[in-house]
Amino acid sequence: MDISFDGKTAIVTGAAHGIGEAITHGLASRGATVWACDILKDALNRMVAAGSATDDTSIHPRIVDVTDKAQVTALVEEASAGSGHVDILVCVAGGVSGQAGQAIENVTEQQWQDIFEVNLKGAFLCAQGVAPTMKASGEGRILIISSGAGLGVSLTGIQAYASAKAGQIGLVRQLAHELGPYGITVNSVAPGFIRSNPSSEKQWIAMGEEGQRRLMENIPLRRLGASEDIANAVMFLVSDLATYITGQTLSVNGGR
Repeated sequence: MDISFDGKTAIVTGAAHGIGEAITHGLASRGATVWACDILKDALNRMVAAGSATDDTSIHPRIVDVTDKAQVTALVEEASAGSGHVDILVCVAGGVSGQAGQAIENVTEQQWQDIFEVNLKGAFLCAQGVAPTMKASGEGRILIISSGAGLGVSLTGIQAYASAKAGQIGLVRQLAHELGPYGITVNSVAPGFIRSNPSSEKQWIAMGEEGQRRLMENIPLRRLGASEDIANAVMFLVSDLATYITGQTLSVNGGR
């Protein structure tokens, strides 16, 4: 069965590259009008230019800091101006804020806070922003990209990242319970290690050849995932094929 998002309005955060880029193009190519936001202007413009002619007309890039409530509110108001509501929210903005693993005694409060701000606070503010429009329309899809680190441990040893991603999964369960009566589903996808952006490349290099080999050996499918693998899972969960799935976290990690 083909998945179509014709007539749907979507917001994707962290859309400039990698997983967010793949999700943005996946939604747009299936008919959605996508408001793609990030803080990286040049990368965001490149992402739009990399799409098809159809994508160019249905993707609206916006510079938005998801940790700033006023900016999130303005984005939701603009995105919902036409139809009166947002149908789909996909929160990809997050990551490790350029950090690498280190001993807990060396982690500063600011480093801890930086990761929590963009991952957990950002997802909260975006969900808070779209909830009223979805309630008014009687349906909606909220999808948060978490991580295998939120279900287990951070492979690169970043304490704040594992904690913030676990927090996202808790937020998903709570919002699914709260918003379900309004026809709104809330789910999460937890990717395995994906080399999808400069931060993940930095982590990959930091593992060294031995660490990379061990990681690959622990993946039954014997390959790293691609951004498109994650986007495919998202397409299903935000589509009409998943109307009875909520509060769930789907691991997309090659069987690890």
